[in-house]
Amino acid sequence: MTEAIASQQPRSAATDSADEANQYLTFSVAEEWLAMPINAVQEIIETPRITQVPMTPEYIRGVINLRGNVVPIVDLAARLNRGAATLSKRSCIVVVEVVLNRSSYVFGMLVDEVKNILDIPRENVRPAPTFGSDISTDFIQSMGRVEDIFVIILAINHVLSVQELAELKRMAEGAGIGDTEVQ
Repeated sequence: MTEAIASQQPRSAATDSADEANQYLTFSVAEEWLAMPINAVQEIIETPRITQVPMTPEYIRGVINLRGNVVPIVDLAARLNRGAATLSKRSCIVVVEVVLNRSSYVFGMLVDEVKNILDIPRENVRPAPTFGSDISTDFIQSMGRVEDIFVIILAINHVLSVQELAELKRMAEGAGIGDTEVQ
């Protein structure tokens, strides 16, 4: 009975923040199970029509109009050298905000499927592995152990090349792409 009452007690902001730090959105990309801290996620949307922008890197799928704002879309599979994603009914966009030099940028990541939100205890989160000087692991924030497998927790600031994406957004806005309604 005490346990039931305790679970119904209001939670403090400090408790919520501590719990949120252990929560990760999990999703699949090219048959890989990946995660990101839940506090980096602004929203998850169905895949709308994406407007391609010429002369952008292969992993830039294009831009979308999200409530009147131009939002660059990164094909996460292509960004992780897994080939371009094939759109399906389960494909969606994970919208994130990245801060660079006191400026914030909103971007979307095209993923194959959003799975769920996991609580990964801090003791089950390990540093990114090292493979030697020739293999970059900058995109890995850490590894989360869930039962007997590891989930790669992405370092969003490194996965999304903020400088390139900010330039893409400026190009799209200059071309008037953000001015039209995208269905």
